[in-house]
Amino acid sequence: MRRLLVTLAVVAAVVSLASPASAEATPLTLPPPTGSRPVGATDLHLIDDSRRDPWVPTGPRELMVSMFYPALLPTGPRRPYLTLAEATAFLTESGIPDIDPARVAGVRTSARVDAPPLPGKRALVVLSPGFGKPRATLTGLAEELASKGFVVAVIGHNHESHGTAFPDGHVTGCAACGSDSTLLPPVRAADVSFVLDTLTGPSSRWSWLIDRTRIGMAGHSIGGYSTPTAMVTDRRIRAGADLDGRLWSPIPASGIDRPFLLLGRESEYTPSGPDTTWAANWPHLTGWKRWISVATAGHASFTDVGVLGEQLGLSKPGLLGGLRGMELTRAYVSAFFDAHLRGGRQPLLDGPVAGNPEIRFWNHAA
Repeated sequence: MRRLLVTLAVVAAVVSLASPASAEATPLTLPPPTGSRPVGATDLHLIDDSRRDPWVPTGPRELMVSMFYPALLPTGPRRPYLTLAEATAFLTESGIPDIDPARVAGVRTSARVDAPPLPGKRALVVLSPGFGKPRATLTGLAEELASKGFVVAVIGHNHESHGTAFPDGHVTGCAACGSDSTLLPPVRAADVSFVLDTLTGPSSRWSWLIDRTRIGMAGHSIGGYSTPTAMVTDRRIRAGADLDGRLWSPIPASGIDRPFLLLGRESEYTPSGPDTTWAANWPHLTGWKRWISVATAGHASFTDVGVLGEQLGLSKPGLLGGLRGMELTRAYVSAFFDAHLRGGRQPLLDGPVAGNPEIRFWNHAA
C-alpha cells in the first residue's frame, strides 16, 4: 500500500506539469485487439445471496462483471469505458483530480455492446483487477482475448475499487482500502467461484457459450496475488497467471499442479530482485510453469493505465512505453491461455525471441 501511495504521488506531480490544452486535443483510445474476431461486451449485475459482503456487511455480496466475447458481427455502440461517476472517483482517489473525468469515461474501446455472439462453446478466462482499480483497467487485455476466441469475465470486486457503478445508479467506493492485503485473496476466490457457478449454471444464458472444462484466470497486482488462492479452492480453474502481483500468502505445500505463468517487472521480479515471494512459492508450482520478467516495465505496464497515462502525458521517463507494455502483456497472456486451454502450439513460451528484447525467462530450479 505504501508503494501505491508513492506511485500516485509521483503521478500527481507529473500531472501538475502537463499541459491541459494539449491533453484535451485528442480522445483517449485503447489499441484495437489483434485477433480475427470482432468483440462483443455486456455488463452483468450479480448478487450472491449466500454471502454477506465482507467489507460492508449490511447486505449480500454484489458484483459487477464485464463479459467480453467473440462476436458474430461488429454491431451496436462501442462499449463505454467508465461512467462519469466511476471516472471521477477513480481519478480523485488516485490523487490526480486535475484530469477531466469525462476524458477517461469517454475512452474509445473496440467492443460493441450486446453484439450477437459467435456460436459455439469456448474457453473462459476470468480477469481480476488490481486493488483500488476499476475492472475497466483490464479492458485492453479482455478485448484481445475475446478477439482471439475466448469468452472473458472481468470481475469488479465490490468495495475493492475506487468507484463501481451499479444499474440503479449508486456508486460504491473502496471500503476495503487500507485493509490487510492478505484478507483479499479468500474474498476474491469466493467471488470467482460464485461467478463460475453463475455463468456455467444450467439456467445461465452464458452456459451455451462457455466450455466449463476449459477455464483459466489471470489477475493484475492483488488480482494476480489472488489467482493461486482461487486455483487452490476451485479446481475448475485449469490455468492461472499472475501479472506483477506479490504472493504475500504462500501457496500451500501441496502445491498447484496446473499451468501457471508469472509475468512481472524486471525491477521487482527476478530471483535476486526485491521481491522474494515468487522465488519462495516457485517450488510449489508443480505443473507447467514460466517466470518471465519485462525490462523497464512499471506496475501499470500490464494494464490500460500505462496506455492511457502515456496519452495523458503522465509517463515516467525511462519506463516501458504504454503501448509496448500492452503489446507484450497481450502476447504472452493470450499465448499462455491458448496453449493450456486450447492446446495451441506457442513457441513464444519456450524462451526469448529476437523481436521481444525486453523479455527474460527465469525458470530457475524448474
